Amino acid sequence: MTQTVIPGYEITTADKRFIGQHVVVAVLALAIGSFFGPVQAFEYAGVDLYPYLEPVFKSYYQGLTLHGVLNALIWTTFFITGFFTLTTIHGLKRPLLFPSLNRFGFWTMVVGLVLTASPILLDQATVLYTFYPPLEASWAFYAGLTLVVVGSWVEGWGFFLTWRAWRRDHPRRRTPLLAFGGLLTMAMWQIATLGVAVEILTMLLPWALGLIDGTDPGLARTYFWFTGHPLVYFWLLPAYVSWYSMLPKQAGGKLFSDSLARLSFWLFLLLSIPVGFHHQFVDPGVAAGWKWVHAGLTYAVFFPSMITAFTVIASLENGGRRRGGTGWLGWIPKLPWSDPSVSAQLLAGILFMFGGIGGLINASFSVNAVVHNTAWVSGHFHLTVATAVTLSFMGIAYWLVPYLTGNALWNRRLAVVQTWLWFVGMTIFSTAMHSVGLLGAPRRTKLGDAPYVPDEWSGHLLRVGIGGAILLVSAALFVFLIVRTAYSRRPVPARVEIPQAESVHDPQQTPAWLDRWVPWLVATVVLVLIAYGPQLWHQIVTMDLSSVGFQPW
Repeated sequence: MTQTVIPGYEITTADKRFIGQHVVVAVLALAIGSFFGPVQAFEYAGVDLYPYLEPVFKSYYQGLTLHGVLNALIWTTFFITGFFTLTTIHGLKRPLLFPSLNRFGFWTMVVGLVLTASPILLDQATVLYTFYPPLEASWAFYAGLTLVVVGSWVEGWGFFLTWRAWRRDHPRRRTPLLAFGGLLTMAMWQIATLGVAVEILTMLLPWALGLIDGTDPGLARTYFWFTGHPLVYFWLLPAYVSWYSMLPKQAGGKLFSDSLARLSFWLFLLLSIPVGFHHQFVDPGVAAGWKWVHAGLTYAVFFPSMITAFTVIASLENGGRRRGGTGWLGWIPKLPWSDPSVSAQLLAGILFMFGGIGGLINASFSVNAVVHNTAWVSGHFHLTVATAVTLSFMGIAYWLVPYLTGNALWNRRLAVVQTWLWFVGMTIFSTAMHSVGLLGAPRRTKLGDAPYVPDEWSGHLLRVGIGGAILLVSAALFVFLIVRTAYSRRPVPARVEIPQAESVHDPQQTPAWLDRWVPWLVATVVLVLIAYGPQLWHQIVTMDLSSVGFQPW
């Protein structure tokens, strides 16, 4: 199919409406899921609100499932696919090649969301967001998650086909970085989600439908973590797209290096998938040698994170010095901290540095044995997906929603307050979770049901509740600001532009091998086969589907 390229193509009203539909679903999921997160934090602090939520919500664990699924899976997936729709169209300066394909993908995800959420609300899928068997959920939960994943695949196919048409028209041009980051993220997602797709379609869904009598929990965990760790990078890389391609422009500067940005994305593709066994260090069904391999690869994936930190900070310094900053650190206060989009992303990056350090601890076999399945892991998780990702997405939304609606952000100062509240609340919450985790407090556990809680935990648990309360106020403020902005009917004083940073050097000077897909994709597949193939084959041929399901709550 040929497509007429429209010079200087601008995102149309129909495009904006389609992107906006993603944002609406994402923010709605965040609003509901963010209520249950602080409710769990209050329970840590000794305030159990679940008796007051009956009979609508039956248990702490039902709320925990809602929080995990809506915030970690639905809010992120819908926001990411909507955001990448924008970066693909604007980056390539052309409309989607098959817009109906992307719309089909979106509505497939919506149907999947309804199927997934319904049994959770009916307390028929209280299996937490990891849904480990032998915990058993309704078949609708598994079918719904499958449709959400398939819908995201379809939207990714729409992006790839659009890029392919662009490439035919620009055979020697470097793919614009704004579009490149989104395309690569979706390519990684297509590979990474094969694990959870196989788990659901060959084991969990037939089990829930009564076609097979039991499951193999060890094999299921391996399938899940094939997807589960690269899922973190599916969340993070869209934030990196903004940090590399948009934030330098918002800060008044330029991207320090287009080449380093592309290299870091390729390394994330190469290294983010074959690391899942570091989540299974205590699993007896995985040989120690393969755990060692995945631990090494986990340390290797820290390298592109360091490239990202260096490149993004150098780009921000460029902006701060252009704005009059002098000295070693004098450029930092010159950054536009009064812009809520900028402050959100800067604060997200600060806390993410600590999350990255915690990730190295999780990847160490010996140290991981101390923190495994403790509240430490939840503290780490909230520095990554709940801060680096969510706070960055909030910052993006503060310019994206005005751009899509034509309405001015309802209250910029209040939006800045919201970003700082999230930063402060998460600092208190995550620090307390890390601390009480080191003291042995378990994760995924209602402490009010424990026969004994050590006194030395009490101060940390109180801080968990305080941090959760601040986060609840911040989340409510964000939703309120987005809704008021969407319906304020106050036109922006000047046209909102999509921030797209220029590079210090012409992207055409970027080496051609950093814009060639086949070698990197082949290397990724080969490394995945090496790191997973033998162990996964052993688990498949020795599979024992004898574990019957149960629903304890």
